[in-house]
Amino acid sequence: MSGLVGASPVYSIDEAFADLRGVPRPEELGRKIRNQVFRCTGIPVGVGIANTKTLAKLANHTAKRLQAQTGGVVDICDSFKRDWVLRNTDVAEVWGVGRRMKAHLDTMGIKTAMDLAKADPWTLRKKFSVVIEKTARELSGTSCLELDEPDPPKQEICCSRAFGQRLTDLPAIKEAVATYMMRASEKLRAQHSLRKKVRVGIRTGMFNAAEAQYANSVIVDLPYPTDDVRMLTKAATEAVERVYRQGYRYSKAEVMLLNLCKPGEFTDDLFAHSQPTDSTRVMSVLDEINSRWGRGTLRVASVPSSPEWAMQRNLMSQSYTTKLDQLWCITCS
Repeated sequence: MSGLVGASPVYSIDEAFADLRGVPRPEELGRKIRNQVFRCTGIPVGVGIANTKTLAKLANHTAKRLQAQTGGVVDICDSFKRDWVLRNTDVAEVWGVGRRMKAHLDTMGIKTAMDLAKADPWTLRKKFSVVIEKTARELSGTSCLELDEPDPPKQEICCSRAFGQRLTDLPAIKEAVATYMMRASEKLRAQHSLRKKVRVGIRTGMFNAAEAQYANSVIVDLPYPTDDVRMLTKAATEAVERVYRQGYRYSKAEVMLLNLCKPGEFTDDLFAHSQPTDSTRVMSVLDEINSRWGRGTLRVASVPSSPEWAMQRNLMSQSYTTKLDQLWCITCS
């Protein structure tokens, strides 16, 4: 949860903004909210308070990162506290700055959030985009994001999970990659984007000296930008065969969708194919069914329903409000 002046109330399923204008002691309110959420649900949350939306997100990130020192609540409306957070936060942790943008900013000597806040906004706009310009202005304390301004679409979408157990066989790893691609394609269609490049990677555990270590990835180009999970899954699973090596115990796989674009924002090759209309209709039906009946109700055949390699969730919170078999039971003596 983040608090600031002028923000839309709901940001995502697990995060919300609140307008704290007129609240005399916002940090005290933040601690009350955090304690009440934990008492009622058992879920620890972070609260960030600042004067702009981007700064509030940064304060929220700091509250989670330094939970032992902050108690899960950080108020950086004070300039001294704000500057400390900016100086001690890598620019990659700033809301809206991804891996590719970080690499570009590094070439300009922009390493921290403070560097970005002090950078010339017009230079950033000319070199990159208005989004980065607004981010820099927000970090310096100038509010640029409106109440219901939609968040910019992601330029990359990644789905990466650790396996619940080490995998050695190619078929199981291909199942995992297909599963991750299913989720990544859902995110892609949710923001109405297409993509033409997929990066697929696998790796072993990197912290056990007794195990042989290996990591590799490959980028695959598709014939045209698409959001069809069938084509994406086929490309991703075939890519796994190119990087897989026998004799290793794999711990993690990753799929990343690169070079995202909106329909009509790319230049077609005169002789290139484009996504068929039937594919678009099929994907719409797929999403409608899964939205109504639950994720995974309809899926590609290579995605298992209950895989043995699934990530362990021994500490996952119970679904007290959405599943009858997980309701709290009270016994009266």
